Amino acid sequence: MKTVFITGANKGIGFETAKQFAQKDYYVYLGSRDIGKGIQAISELNNEGLQNVETIEIDVSNDASIEKASKTLEEKISKLDILINNAGIRGDFPQYPSTANVGMIRKVYNTNLFGTIKVIQSFLPLLKLSPAPRIVNITSGLASLTLHNDPGWKYYPIKGAAYGPSKTALNAYTIALAYELRDTPFKVNVVDPGYTATDFNQHRRTKDVSEAAAFIIKYATIGDDGPSGKYFSDDNNPLTFESPW
Repeated sequence: MKTVFITGANKGIGFETAKQFAQKDYYVYLGSRDIGKGIQAISELNNEGLQNVETIEIDVSNDASIEKASKTLEEKISKLDILINNAGIRGDFPQYPSTANVGMIRKVYNTNLFGTIKVIQSFLPLLKLSPAPRIVNITSGLASLTLHNDPGWKYYPIKGAAYGPSKTALNAYTIALAYELRDTPFKVNVVDPGYTATDFNQHRRTKDVSEAAAFIIKYATIGDDGPSGKYFSDDNNPLTFESPW
């Protein structure tokens, strides 16, 4: 049975992604910063007849927590097939570049960028034991420099000093990692699941988490001939993985 670890998976898109993976007969490790919420999420999945799920406590903004989670996982499995870095925070809004609190910006970067890097580095030994390892970093259209310079883009006015730039940096890191691993079986990509109704945006959108999760899984399970170091979006934006991001 293939294995997958998903950060920030006790609710929202992460939870739905865990659910859909479990339905596809993957063994799913559901990462949760709050272990109580993780246990509650597992109970909900168990009640739906899904037993191939476990929760592991992980706070991606805390190096010690990440290392503990990776060691816990190493004691449970001989390899990890898929890592999905879904955990992220928005930070306080508005995020005017001229006045945004630098401490808040650091906090967002610590979770969205540095935390993700630490998770990848900590879980790489297990991923390298898989014959076809996959890493998906969840990004956002708000990370795109190309779109932010296009006045015709529907989200053109939505700019900020923390969230979008943290994801821009994550995109850049993903390209660098994919290049480093280019001669290995790894596939490393960034996926923008689109503007989905979750707690993250106070459920202000109509797109359902089931759609977002299915899109993530599509690129988390690409074949050996699939691309690496690319960007995929499900938000009807004009970019493709062949366009400047």
